[in-house]
Amino acid sequence: MTAGKDYYRILSVSASAKDSTIKKAYRDLAKKYHPDANPNDAGAAEHFKEISEAYGVLSDPKKRKQYDMMRKLGAFAGSAAGKASRTDRARGAADAFRFEDIGFGGGGGIGGLGDLFSSIFGFGRRDQPVPPIETSVDVPFRVAALGGKVPVRITVNEACPHCGGSGAAPGSVIDTCSECSGRGTVSFGQGSFAVNRPCPKCGGRGKIPQTLCPRCKGEGEVSITKRIMISVPAGVESGQQVRLKGQGQRNATGGQAGDVLVTFRVKSDRFLRRDGMHVVCRVPINLAQAMLGTKIKVRTVEGNRVVLRVPAGTQPGRKFRLKGMGVSKNGRRGDQLVEIEVKIPKKLEPDQEKLIKKFADSAGLTY
Repeated sequence: MTAGKDYYRILSVSASAKDSTIKKAYRDLAKKYHPDANPNDAGAAEHFKEISEAYGVLSDPKKRKQYDMMRKLGAFAGSAAGKASRTDRARGAADAFRFEDIGFGGGGGIGGLGDLFSSIFGFGRRDQPVPPIETSVDVPFRVAALGGKVPVRITVNEACPHCGGSGAAPGSVIDTCSECSGRGTVSFGQGSFAVNRPCPKCGGRGKIPQTLCPRCKGEGEVSITKRIMISVPAGVESGQQVRLKGQGQRNATGGQAGDVLVTFRVKSDRFLRRDGMHVVCRVPINLAQAMLGTKIKVRTVEGNRVVLRVPAGTQPGRKFRLKGMGVSKNGRRGDQLVEIEVKIPKKLEPDQEKLIKKFADSAGLTY
C-alpha cells in the first residue's frame, strides 16, 4: 500500500460510506478499468491497481479503522493524483505525514502510532499482506455439474525480466544507496517516536543503478497478463468463490505475493437446468408417440445420449428418472429428470379431423 493516497476519493465514495456501498463502487470501477476490458490502455491498468489497493484497505474493518485514524491526523494531506515512480511514492509517504502539524512530543500518549502507521503501509516490514485481486470466470454448465478446469486471465506486476527486478540496465553499475546505507528504509520522527519508511532516494531497494533499465524505467517491475488454469469443484454454483494463494500481485517488499479471489458464474444450458443435485430437461413428443409409446434419445450432462422408453398412454408432464446422471458433489451424484411434453397439432386437415372424430366416437369421447 502507498501512503499519500485518498482511498475514498479513488473509489468515489464518502468517508462515511457503508461496506455495501464501498463494495459496489469497487466492483463497478474494477469492471470498468479491468485490464482485460482495456488491453491497450496502460493508464487503466495502473488505475485498476489503485482501485484494488483502495478496496483492500477499506473492505477490511481493522485496516479501515487504522486508515481513518491516520487520515484524521493529516497523514494524507499531501496526496497528489496521477502517476509517480516508486521513488516518488516513497518520498511522498514521508512528505504527506508532518509530525509538527500534529503537535505531539516525546511520549505524547500515542506511542503505538508508529506501529499503526507501519501496519497500514508496511514501512520496514516484509510480511504485509497484499490485497487480493478479485475477478470472475464463466463456467460451462457441464463443468459446473461434474467439475473440471477453466482458464482465467489476470493482470499482475512481476519482476522486470529485462533487469531481474533490479531496475538497472544490463551491465550497469549498481551503487549502495548513501541515504539508507543499503537498508532500504530510513527512520523519521520526533523525540522518542520514530517510524521507518521506504528510503526516498532509492525507493526502498537499498541500491541505486547508475543507468536505469529501459524496459521498466527503473521501477524493477512490469505489468503482465497471465493465464491460470483453475480447478472447478463439482457441483459449484454461481457466486461461489475460490482463493488462489500467492497467485496475485507480487509483494514489492519481498514478502508473499497476494492472492486471487475468483467468483464463478455458471453459464446456462439451452436444454438442461439444475435443481439442487438433479438435472432437469424437457423433451417433446407427438400425440401418436404419447398414445402408442416410443423410444427417444435424451442428452445427458456428460454430453452423450441415452435411450429412454416412453410407455403407451404417457401423459403430458410425466417425469422419468435417469439414476446417477445428475450433479456430482461431495461423492454423491444426483439424477436426471426427463419431463415429457406432448405436442398437440394446432390445425387438422379435413381427412385428419374425420379420423379423430371417428376415434373419439369409438372411444366414447365428447367433443
